[in-house]
Amino acid sequence: MPHIALNNDLPGITGLMVHRPDTGGPLGDLANALLRAPSSLEPGERELIAAYVSRLNDTEFCASSHGAFAASQLAGGRELVRDVLVDPGTAPISGRLRALLGVAAEVQSSARPVSDRAIEAARVEGADDTDLHDTVLIAAAFCMYNRYVSGLATELPKDDEYYEHATRRIVMDGYRSGIVQGD
Repeated sequence: MPHIALNNDLPGITGLMVHRPDTGGPLGDLANALLRAPSSLEPGERELIAAYVSRLNDTEFCASSHGAFAASQLAGGRELVRDVLVDPGTAPISGRLRALLGVAAEVQSSARPVSDRAIEAARVEGADDTDLHDTVLIAAAFCMYNRYVSGLATELPKDDEYYEHATRRIVMDGYRSGIVQGD
């Protein structure tokens, strides 16, 4: 049961964003900029970073949502996402993405500079300044999103159909479309 009374029965952050469109709109815009706008990282890779940070934060709604969004955009699909969320060290992903997930994990674990070792490992694998910037910002933002969702004890969807519907909407139209209106 959520800690606050919501004016809708939507799960996770969706319910919070619809409840407070004044804050939900900017949060949706930020997610859209981080995960959908042009970047050196593919949208599926960025979604995977968001899902991984959410898994590290034990935020089931965000890990499942962004895992579904990543799976729909990555060649390995659900199996790849599952493997990454279990152990990115053995998952069948590029060295670059593996190293960026290491950077994201450091951001998730504490609010201090990412280690020189993690940055160097990412650079050796081909990560550039934009990759590093975007990874750190996605990880930091998802720590905030995860705390928002978990801190207010939002509910999980009643079934996996929610994730399928949300995936179609996000991949086609982005994060601002429908969320604030409650679609």
